[in-house]
Amino acid sequence: MMGYFKTFFLMFSIICLFIFTGYALGGETGLLIALIMGVLSNIFAYWYSDKVILSIYKAKLVNQNDSPELIKIVSELTANAGLPIPAVYIIEEDSPNAFATGRDPSNAAIAVTRGLIEKLTQNELRGVVAHELAHVLNRDILIATVSAMFAAAISSLASFALIFGGRGGNRSFNNPALLILLAFVTPIAATIIQMAISRAREYEADRIGASLTQDPGSLASALKKIDEISRTKHFNTVQQHPETAQMMIISPLIAKGFKELFSTHPSTSERIFRLNEMEKNINAK
Repeated sequence: MMGYFKTFFLMFSIICLFIFTGYALGGETGLLIALIMGVLSNIFAYWYSDKVILSIYKAKLVNQNDSPELIKIVSELTANAGLPIPAVYIIEEDSPNAFATGRDPSNAAIAVTRGLIEKLTQNELRGVVAHELAHVLNRDILIATVSAMFAAAISSLASFALIFGGRGGNRSFNNPALLILLAFVTPIAATIIQMAISRAREYEADRIGASLTQDPGSLASALKKIDEISRTKHFNTVQQHPETAQMMIISPLIAKGFKELFSTHPSTSERIFRLNEMEKNINAK
């Protein structure tokens, strides 16, 4: 429940930030323009982002004959979760990683890299697939799209204010220096909140995924292995597409220090710690 409350609070925060930014910088006109731009751009992302990302990675749709073990794992876990069986794709990439996409459970897809299949044990692979199915179950693609919509709308509104000087906005904020400050600060704040939402959903997907398999230890082991390989080797396909980083089970972009505020994923060590605690609780029962 804490994970859902945190997501709700963060979503509420980004909506409030949007309303404040519109009121301060653009008035009713600016607010409307930003909202229209944000909605239109994210309608496209919501309906077509799955096709775009699968195309970027040249993902190949597979079936029972192509990859029987993977299909078996997906089928068993979807049955446990009460979900329709998603389309399953394999990406011919040595980097071990995976992501889920699709606008809802009936139009979902799961993609795993060849490296993930080859470098993980069956139990670890099962844990990763369960994590991705948790994203589908939680409709995290929708949550990510809505948060991105408001973040994009805030950025559009800030640009509108810089170009037109905040004309039509709240008179209390017509000081040029204050307008410029708000125009720069609010998009950064929106991005920080958006990334916090993404990190919260990763924790929740870990928890639910581990519950589906009743084997948190295997997911923890998979995360450790993926993280270690990603840090020691350079993989062109994954690392050359930072725009897809938030979809991966582990981001290929390593963030440290202040940059962690803008990271799409929690630290792997914290995720592993939480999963190990779940393992202890299951074993104690």
